[in-house]
Amino acid sequence: EHEDMSLLLQPLFEGQSYGAAAADGTQCPSVAVPRNSPAKRDCLVVAVLCFGNLINFIDWFIVPGILLDIQKYFGLSDGKTGLLQTVFTLCYMLAAPIFGYLGDRYNRKIILGAGIFFWSGVTLGSSFITQSHYRIFVLSRGLVGIGSASYSTIAPTIIADLFEEGKRTTVLSIFYIFIPVGSGCGYMLAAGMAKSTGDWHWAFRVTPCMGGLALLLLILLVPHKIQRKTAAHRALSISGMIGRADEKPDVYRATRTSWFRDVGSLVKNCSFVCSSLGLTAMAFVTGALGMWMPLFLHRAQVVQGLVPPCLQDSCNSSNSLIFGGITIGTGILGIIAGAEAARRLRKINNKADPLICATSMFISALCLYIALMVAQTNILSTFIFIAFGELFLSVNWAVVTDILLYVVAPRRQSTAIALQILVSHLLGDAGSPYLIGAISNAIQARNVPSLQWSFRSMQYSFVTCAFVGVFGGGFFLLTSFYVEEDRKEAQR
Repeated sequence: EHEDMSLLLQPLFEGQSYGAAAADGTQCPSVAVPRNSPAKRDCLVVAVLCFGNLINFIDWFIVPGILLDIQKYFGLSDGKTGLLQTVFTLCYMLAAPIFGYLGDRYNRKIILGAGIFFWSGVTLGSSFITQSHYRIFVLSRGLVGIGSASYSTIAPTIIADLFEEGKRTTVLSIFYIFIPVGSGCGYMLAAGMAKSTGDWHWAFRVTPCMGGLALLLLILLVPHKIQRKTAAHRALSISGMIGRADEKPDVYRATRTSWFRDVGSLVKNCSFVCSSLGLTAMAFVTGALGMWMPLFLHRAQVVQGLVPPCLQDSCNSSNSLIFGGITIGTGILGIIAGAEAARRLRKINNKADPLICATSMFISALCLYIALMVAQTNILSTFIFIAFGELFLSVNWAVVTDILLYVVAPRRQSTAIALQILVSHLLGDAGSPYLIGAISNAIQARNVPSLQWSFRSMQYSFVTCAFVGVFGGGFFLLTSFYVEEDRKEAQR
């Protein structure tokens, strides 16, 4: 679930890195940030950007929130249904580096405004697509992914340029919290609109209105030009230029490095490779859960006889409402718990970060497996174990980014983040929704069509996520064997 989380989280840990250096008596390079505007204006800008981020991630998860209705409306198999989120994520993944490049060179307010207008317009248009035009609906989800990439890539850099070191960490943390909040609200908004109107199309007509308001606020409250002056912005940039700030503001020394040489060095960095594969496993599980879990819960309840099969125009959406609440709560709690656990355990163990990630991945995989096994007999236990599984999965989002920051040399961090984003999306959440649906289709094709096998096919395909979670924990465990040596190498 996500955005890109690595892009958003990197500045959060810059503050911790500076703090650690200060504790060791090392003089940290200062970044002069001239204040050209009052603090009140900056807070208004952050409020507008957070509101936009909320809408961004609501749009991400509208489709999973009403997946049962969409599947019934278009008459889709599980495989074709999973393609909706796969196309969205692939377009997002491919567009993000392009917008990162444009954001480094052109006016960011214009790019943000164009992105909001574009994805809001496409979302509104998709609500009028008829049953016979499924391919156009898939295309519309891909276009929304492109618009979403423009916002997720550029908005954090504006915040990074508005605030000095200490405040920037806090403000970016607030901005980042809207990822799980927006994701959960996406489920709840979609399910709520479908239930109240009796027509799932209305779920796609709310966020464009919110997007219009966000665009108006962006035009009125965000300055047309915001000076690029912080190290955080350059760290967030996906480019080949690595800059450092001199004592005087707005004066930089740039050193051009060979991209191929940087990639070659990163491939040899065992901690970076293993932690990136662990993050890919996390993304795989998160993408599959986010897309399919409400539908799986509905099928489990149908098998238990708790709800009837979806035969009417509007299907039962209570699972999306509950799962949305779980996503919000576990996302916020997991991020906070992971950062706090890492802060405390680093004092007694230098390998604490990868060990925290490995442990939480193993526990998450176990909870998910138990949830799948008890789904046919006890739906309450299923919800409880899903909540714990998501909680321990969320613990890692904060910690895994910090691992990258201290095992990769500063001059290669932008390249490292770009590669990690590409790999984690390409092999993770871009393909997992489609793969789970395809496996479910294959299982159903080998058995007599029935409600029982409709449930079991999804149950068995979901087991893939539990095994991928175990592999992810194994990769983080491998990271712990190399992390100390790679940290020392990065410092040199």
